[in-house]
Amino acid sequence: MGPAIAFLFSGPAINVLAIVYSAKLLGYDMGLARAIGAIAFSVVVGLLMAFIYRKEKSQSDAQAFAMLAADPPGKSIWQQVIFLAVLVGILVFAASKNWIATGIFLVALVVILWRWFKRGEIVQWLKETLHFTRLIIPWLLVGVFVAGILKVVIPESAVTAYVGGNSIFANFVASFAGAVMYFATLTEVPIVKAFMDLGMGKGPALALLLAGPSLSLPAMLVLRKIMGTQKMLVYVGLVVVMATITGYLFGLITQ
Repeated sequence: MGPAIAFLFSGPAINVLAIVYSAKLLGYDMGLARAIGAIAFSVVVGLLMAFIYRKEKSQSDAQAFAMLAADPPGKSIWQQVIFLAVLVGILVFAASKNWIATGIFLVALVVILWRWFKRGEIVQWLKETLHFTRLIIPWLLVGVFVAGILKVVIPESAVTAYVGGNSIFANFVASFAGAVMYFATLTEVPIVKAFMDLGMGKGPALALLLAGPSLSLPAMLVLRKIMGTQKMLVYVGLVVVMATITGYLFGLITQ
């Protein structure tokens, strides 16, 4: 259960693009805190869930890895690591506008595709890239649009009163609000930026970034069917509490 819960949280909570986008829009300290916080967060929540339900019988190794054994072998692990590292390098250096480094990584990518991948694999990769681009960009534009509306509709005094500063209450409100809200991919970043422009503290902002993408009311309903009501409530409670504590500690560090 521990690794499953860790994956369940970290999957929607963090990815390379979200880190870069958060750092670019919210500040490098926020991007780094989100990356470290989400990874550490997922490990702690996974361990706590595994400890709480430690008496339950786990799935056997033969059942857990049956599908993996049937899969055909792919690229070697070092080839996958190098390939992903080059892609991350392109993303990071392009976001920081270091075009020389970006060009070097692009040349490395071309060489990797030429030497390690077949034509069919490259075509499939480009199709998947186009699919995700079409999937993410519209929602990202919606998020920016919603953020603009929030800056006009929500009074600055309300944001300052509930999630301003770095109190435990402010971090809890941000965590709880993030848990029940729904964020499409990357839309949480411009929305949090809008709240910060209205006076939200850095601690509550991080708490919202940690709790928001990984939880929502629709996600809770799905988790309830899979995990049961008790496990779902325990998981949600752990996420809210951990996001509150993490946001509060980050707020203390950045004050």
